[in-house]
Amino acid sequence: MNFDKIVDQIGSVVLGKKAQIRLALTCLMAKGHLLIEDIPGIGKTTLAKVLAKCMGLNFRRIQCTSDMLPGDILGVSVFERKSSSFVFHPGPIFSQVLLADEINRATPKTQSALLEAMEERQVTIEGKTRRLKNPFYVIATQNPIEQSGTFPLPESQMDRFLMRIKVGYPNRSAERQLLKQGETKSSLAGLQPVLTSEDVLMLQDRVAQVHISDALLEYVQDLLEFTRSSFHFYIGLSPRAGLNLLTAAKAWAFLHERDYALPEDLQQVLPGVVGHRLRSKADGMEFNPQKLKSILMEVPVP
Repeated sequence: MNFDKIVDQIGSVVLGKKAQIRLALTCLMAKGHLLIEDIPGIGKTTLAKVLAKCMGLNFRRIQCTSDMLPGDILGVSVFERKSSSFVFHPGPIFSQVLLADEINRATPKTQSALLEAMEERQVTIEGKTRRLKNPFYVIATQNPIEQSGTFPLPESQMDRFLMRIKVGYPNRSAERQLLKQGETKSSLAGLQPVLTSEDVLMLQDRVAQVHISDALLEYVQDLLEFTRSSFHFYIGLSPRAGLNLLTAAKAWAFLHERDYALPEDLQQVLPGVVGHRLRSKADGMEFNPQKLKSILMEVPVP
């Protein structure tokens, strides 16, 4: 599978962001969920829409607000007179790619309902368990600078996301091209799916078969131990973070057409996987990606 063509197709609409596109694809292939933290107008929604269309997946978007209830996401049962019974009306959670815009504007109760569905891949409503569609990929966004009226995700819920990335401003040439061509709606309408949902499921299964050597396992354990004992970090990485690192590294290797993972694959996904899980012991703040990567590069490769 030539993922470069997929990246190029998505990049024809989401201009100048091939690194972020690759990370988003990596997250999907690893069966994880993605958190995008950035200011409005950067292209977060466009990235989610284009990714879903190119992958041939059903897409739904929810705008999180403080008055949103869990039923607005999961669905509700409505009494219908004709049948004299309650009929379940599925919510937007029953899609394959769900964009939860400004997730930190929803109340903790609503956040928990969404994040539970992300973890269990199912929802229980009125005593009945309903499986979600497969593949199921949540892309959530939050604004890092506008804190008024928000309910920030606690660390335990942030941990449900395999990766967190920032889209960032486009470079000058990409922004010029965007300004010349105008809105991306026409470009999006002209895109054709490259894969089907069955193809995506097959590729996800192949990612799980990517080989991990004992040396790479040793490297991951060294990284975990370093974060737990280093004076840099308030709390070290959990075993779940280690599993996520390996899963993301396998997906990154697969995207580069290899059936084995290398330390370089792990290093490429490292900031996205652990950046939202580590805080400075000095001030409790998060590290910027470059500083975090330089600190973790102190751990030698076996």
